[in-house]
Amino acid sequence: MYGGDEVSAIVIDLGSHTCKAGYAGEDAPKAVFPSVVGSIDQMDVDDSDNLEKDSGPVLDSKNIVRPFDSEKSKGKRKLYVGSQALGYRRDHMEVLSPIRDGVVADWDIVESIWDHAFRDCLLIDPKEHPMLLAEPSSNSQQQREKTAELMFDKYQVPALFLAKNAVLTSFASGRATSLVVDSGGGSTTIAPVHDGYVLQKAVQSSPIGGEFLTDCLMKSLESKGFTVKPRYSFKRKEIRPGEFQTVDLDLPNTTESYKLYSQRVIASDIKECVCRAPDTPYDESAYSNIPMTSYELPDGQTIEIGADRFKIPDVLFNPSLVQTIPGMESFEETAASVRGLPQMVIESINKCDVDIRRELFSSILLSGGTASMQQLKERLEKDLLEESPQAARVKVLASGNATERRFSVWIGGSILASLGSFQQMWFSKSEYEEHGASYIQRKCP
Repeated sequence: MYGGDEVSAIVIDLGSHTCKAGYAGEDAPKAVFPSVVGSIDQMDVDDSDNLEKDSGPVLDSKNIVRPFDSEKSKGKRKLYVGSQALGYRRDHMEVLSPIRDGVVADWDIVESIWDHAFRDCLLIDPKEHPMLLAEPSSNSQQQREKTAELMFDKYQVPALFLAKNAVLTSFASGRATSLVVDSGGGSTTIAPVHDGYVLQKAVQSSPIGGEFLTDCLMKSLESKGFTVKPRYSFKRKEIRPGEFQTVDLDLPNTTESYKLYSQRVIASDIKECVCRAPDTPYDESAYSNIPMTSYELPDGQTIEIGADRFKIPDVLFNPSLVQTIPGMESFEETAASVRGLPQMVIESINKCDVDIRRELFSSILLSGGTASMQQLKERLEKDLLEESPQAARVKVLASGNATERRFSVWIGGSILASLGSFQQMWFSKSEYEEHGASYIQRKCP
């Protein structure tokens, strides 16, 4: 047992889109930054002269790196973490994500993200704080053991706990049993939680998340002739007060992935501003004469968005709509096999024990950034009422506060780690040294 009550625990939720980190017991994460990192292969840059003077540390001839915040030389590549480091365009900088299909694929990047969270954002020494990490329901045993090894051997944390995303969301709303619909950046996962445990056999997931919708929106805008210019690709000059002229810059060494990342930042803002889930399933004729909403892009051009405001979010409910978006043809095979949100919810509930189905129907929780879209809760409730059995009382619950909905996993972790009754649950360093990493399976269900 770990008896460190007076030191506050650190809660980290590394999602596919953003990483949330902060102190247990607080009501919102202190640090929220993208979970992608910029990476420059040192191979590309043969001699240090090619490196721009302001791009951080330059490898000296003796290979000594001059320190520069939130960066790290890993073998032959340098990683840039955090929204500021990513916002600055560098030649040959690729944007990489550590997470593929919801689980970690590149541990080097995860380490650099954790480093950034501890050293630069929270300014703490991991040796002094127990760590509560949120993990996806689909995490495998070897992923968990690898996490434990890293945390104990590299960061030497005094204690560790891994909690499932769905369970934390459930705790954040004060329930032990619920059906959690977690729609984040990379995917949408539906997991039933009963008495604080995830019912693994009934977990459903689909690859349609916020980033997928952002890509749909970008393709749809491009097909109408609007190009989203990334912020680095032009300068704005004020010719007369209040009147700007944009000058395009030519930057041949920018990688494709960085360009895409910068465009996605803008497109996802458009999505968050104008999109809302339609009350009824989308069809072209009904929405063709909908009033337009205007949005001003960073380069000063104003675009008008009409039916797309409703069409893009409706992809969550009806994935086959993807086929009508020009440029998304590559996803048609995936879209055919993916089911809409209401179908997935009902399938998940039907895989659970018959005794808890009523309770699940009446406490469906929304969590994640995509789930905080306007009108999504009302639409999901309406669709489920139509498709669920008559006896079921369908209730979709979502915190009225968008921040709470976005960070519900983190908030649940913050609540859990600050409970007095939880302190005996920690997987402590001494237990790790005695039993090894595989003991995490017994300590964290």
